[in-house]
Amino acid sequence: MNLIGSQSLILVAQLIVSLSVLKVWLINHRQPTMWRGGDSKTMKEEFNAYGLPDWMMYTVGGLKVAFSIGLIAGIWIPEIIQFSALGIAFFMFFAILMHIKINDPLYKSLPAGIFLTLTVLIALFGEN
Repeated sequence: MNLIGSQSLILVAQLIVSLSVLKVWLINHRQPTMWRGGDSKTMKEEFNAYGLPDWMMYTVGGLKVAFSIGLIAGIWIPEIIQFSALGIAFFMFFAILMHIKINDPLYKSLPAGIFLTLTVLIALFGEN
């Protein structure tokens, strides 16, 4: 029994998460958003606000991009959906912890919280 009701919802979630993460890391990484930690204007400033080194930003970004591509590729290769979704979920969990670490307002954790929820649902109910 499929608790979500349709694999179409999982597919939509895969596309929302993957395309959003790709946009953040490949297009908007140098632009300010209301979701950035502290008073950061860029991704690099945000990682510095969390007390993380520059190399960590490149590592996290590379892995998030890879996992996002995995979610898209999972449309044709379902065996990689769960791994890719759990990879993104891992980073979203720690993104929330970083916002908490620097006492950000709760709303700044909203995207990470939504994507954490979606990726856990994808991992649980996506085609494996």
